[in-house]
Amino acid sequence: MNITRRTLLVCGLLLAAWGIVLVWQGVEHVRVRNSARAALINRAKDISGILGLVLRSQRRFGGVISKERLESALKDLVKQGDLIAIGLLNASGEVVASTGTHLDLEPKDFLRSGEHWTSQSVTLANLVDLGTNVTRELGGTNPTIVLTRHDFPAPFDTNRVAPPPPGPDPDQASSTNAPDGGHSPPPSSGWTGRRGPRDGRPPFGRPPWMSEDDYKSLIQKQGVHSFVIVMSTHSLRALCNQDLWLRSIIGFLATVSVIGSWFAWRNLAKSSDLQIRLIRASELNLRLKEMNLAAAGLAHETRNPLNIIRGLAQLISKQQEAPPEVQKKSREIIDEADRVTAQLNEFINYSRPRELRRSGIPLGPVVHDVLRALNCDIEEKNIRLQVFEEQFTIDADEQLLRQALFNLLLNATQAVEANGQIQVLAERQRGSEVLLEIRDDGPGVPPDRRTEIFKPYFTTNEKGTGLGLAVVQQIVLAHGWEIECLPNQPRGAVFRISHLQLTARA
Repeated sequence: MNITRRTLLVCGLLLAAWGIVLVWQGVEHVRVRNSARAALINRAKDISGILGLVLRSQRRFGGVISKERLESALKDLVKQGDLIAIGLLNASGEVVASTGTHLDLEPKDFLRSGEHWTSQSVTLANLVDLGTNVTRELGGTNPTIVLTRHDFPAPFDTNRVAPPPPGPDPDQASSTNAPDGGHSPPPSSGWTGRRGPRDGRPPFGRPPWMSEDDYKSLIQKQGVHSFVIVMSTHSLRALCNQDLWLRSIIGFLATVSVIGSWFAWRNLAKSSDLQIRLIRASELNLRLKEMNLAAAGLAHETRNPLNIIRGLAQLISKQQEAPPEVQKKSREIIDEADRVTAQLNEFINYSRPRELRRSGIPLGPVVHDVLRALNCDIEEKNIRLQVFEEQFTIDADEQLLRQALFNLLLNATQAVEANGQIQVLAERQRGSEVLLEIRDDGPGVPPDRRTEIFKPYFTTNEKGTGLGLAVVQQIVLAHGWEIECLPNQPRGAVFRISHLQLTARA
């Protein structure tokens, strides 16, 4: 099919639609992945709020928290959902307290960016991406301090409260409801208690048993300035993989649809083109049929003057007083008139429509009748005949079958030399079909002419009209049979007619 502008336009539209679908699916997959990441970060934000509650519940003396109690509480939090690990960091980015596994703080710059993604997990820092700084909210400008059991002074442990520092008035100390059993230090000591500052200092300041220098040093080492949360990306990856499979299936279906649409369009274009050709061929066939009928009528009308000319030439040739030269010319006129009449008869026979009148025809008797019609030519050349003996009854038009057999046997008789041989063979094939072959040991047909000999007016015989085998092919095709010319061994030709339908067996 020639590539037209319309075909290129349809192809371009299909490719554009296919590309739009693929790009759309890619964009949607990126959106789903980003949404899944945002949902994971939101879950981390929720966990950060829970972490704030844990820090509040575990506070002991001012801003001091026991590491053992804190990590024990954090372990219960890690058991929930996609949370892998939690780490509390000091101002230098070192781990003060942690729980869980896979707490990897490399690279360090993620503390500024707030998140670090790997194939198995995401590490999120308590920065802008996680919202409010929980440690700042708890401790004001003073970070929460995390101490181990061994870091507490000897009189204290994680399960005991600190003794009251020296104070001016027990009644005044009891009114403050301090966490050390009802005692509070004087304002100069730096102790403020839980309910807020009394001397302008932020809540939860320096514990009473620490000096200012020790307190500042401890803040640098054990003060919680930020924390990190490590979340598993298993659910994220599962969701992304599922979405990717879905997008891939949609892309595959889009590809199949585009290819199917292209083939459908191409078949439609071919069908339309074929319909146009069939209409034109039908019109041409109608014109040829009309011309054929006109030519057949002309040929039929031409035979009448030829018969008159032939009759007059015969009268002249039989006159005794006619000169010998005139008698000779008269016989030549008769021969030419017979030749032209034979050609006209062949042409009329070829141009006649083949209307079949099928019936059960015994093949053997028909072959013998045709051979008897050619008996004179057969005896003149002393041709040896070999005819099949098995009786077959086939479905055919008897008159057309006789004509086809006559033309084939006549060609074989003309092709063989004196003392030649002709074989007429028939055999049953595939149950209900019969194969008929007419073999001769003549010169045969060259390979390049075995298909040309069935064309009208193609002949290798100087006296032939070139329409005998064309008529045979018309009859064969009208019956739904097939005919082919094959070489005979060791020499000669074979005309094989196949697909004769068997009706009954004698």
